[in-house]
Amino acid sequence: MTVALGVVAALVIIFLLVAASAIRILREYERGVVFRLGRLIALKGPGLRFLIPIVDQMVRVDLRTVTLNVPPQEVITKDNVTVRVNAVAYFRVIDPDKAITEVENFLVATSQIAQTTLRSVLGKAELDSLLAERERLNQELQTIIDEQTEPWGIKVSTVEVKDVELPQDMQRAIALQAQAERERRAKIIGSEGEFQAAQKLSDAADIISQNPATLQLRYLQTLLQIGVNQNTTVVFPLPIELMNAFTEWTGGGKDGGSAGRPNKPKRGPTPDVPPAPDVATPDVEQPAVPDLTPPELPDDDDDPAAGRPTT
Repeated sequence: MTVALGVVAALVIIFLLVAASAIRILREYERGVVFRLGRLIALKGPGLRFLIPIVDQMVRVDLRTVTLNVPPQEVITKDNVTVRVNAVAYFRVIDPDKAITEVENFLVATSQIAQTTLRSVLGKAELDSLLAERERLNQELQTIIDEQTEPWGIKVSTVEVKDVELPQDMQRAIALQAQAERERRAKIIGSEGEFQAAQKLSDAADIISQNPATLQLRYLQTLLQIGVNQNTTVVFPLPIELMNAFTEWTGGGKDGGSAGRPNKPKRGPTPDVPPAPDVATPDVEQPAVPDLTPPELPDDDDDPAAGRPTT
């Protein structure tokens, strides 16, 4: 009796284990790919599912969007600049049967395709395009990766380039370029402002020249503006004509300043002065100076007897 109870208990335990292995519960975002004796038979949806023990095998497939971080890649751009780029890709499984039967591991395969495509696409672009045309490059990456993973039942929705790491010397060069560009824009804006101000001043001069009293009113308005700030310095404007007259009077005119200077008074005639009488100077004999010049010696060339030996 005891042996029979033990056998019954063992059979019950085996039955429970087999029943547990035959029951599967799938979540809403999961699908089950069922293989019966190694052959694909059907796709199971969410809920409670029963399988034939030992005969059926089921592989769960997650249909949610997967976030794939593409590892940093060393890329040489078209203009021979080495950069380090990393990206992120978003994809999901739209055909669980193909994702299981067409590729061994669709996660690894999609990651490898994303890395190679990232290097090849960014290698064809220049550095300026890589920094400025990010949207176009992202769209191109998404299209190429989606075309390559479509036979696996994978849909790539988005590919984004996250970060572009530049060498230090290239960062300094780009900073200098940006600074020079800002300085150029500032100079252009300043010159345009000076040009517009010159035009406005020319128009104002034309208007003021029609009525000279306008200039005096402008002087008074300037004095009023200076007085508002409670300054102790009083600025009194002088007409330009007065300064020109002062310059001509001090010698800055064309005739050397003689036109504006007062004439000096003329002197009267000089009275006649009688000439001084001649005074006779007595003759005084000067003492004779002796001649101290040494006598000249005859030259050897002129004297024929010179140089001859004495006999």
